[in-house]
Amino acid sequence: MRAGIAILAAVATMLASCAGGGNPAPSPRTGARPAASAPRSSIVVVPEVMSPQGLGGVIGARADTLTRRFGPPRIDLAEGDARKLQFAGPTCVLDIFLYPVAAAAELTATHVEARLRQGGAAADPGACIREVERR
Repeated sequence: MRAGIAILAAVATMLASCAGGGNPAPSPRTGARPAASAPRSSIVVVPEVMSPQGLGGVIGARADTLTRRFGPPRIDLAEGDARKLQFAGPTCVLDIFLYPVAAAAELTATHVEARLRQGGAAADPGACIREVERR
């Protein structure tokens, strides 16, 4: 009888350890779930890189270069192999998207979008870069 209980206990322990791969528990203080880091893939779909003309040296820059230039991002969001940094100036919001351009390559800025803070209409990315840089 004791051997049967020991076997059941071992099986229950193994099953419990297998069940842990779900969503992380929310923080008891904030209710937010911690971000799970996604594994880096060896398969890369090379993104289309925007032309750097008029974008003030942003295209091709790494995240550390961008944060030194613009300060801490308002939003720093990672999803799979991509990353989005968001910076804001007095009148515009600047989204910079970073992707690897080759397998195992460091993420670099490949796309920029800018919009007005009021109303969300598209804004000139070059002007928004200069505005965010001045703040």
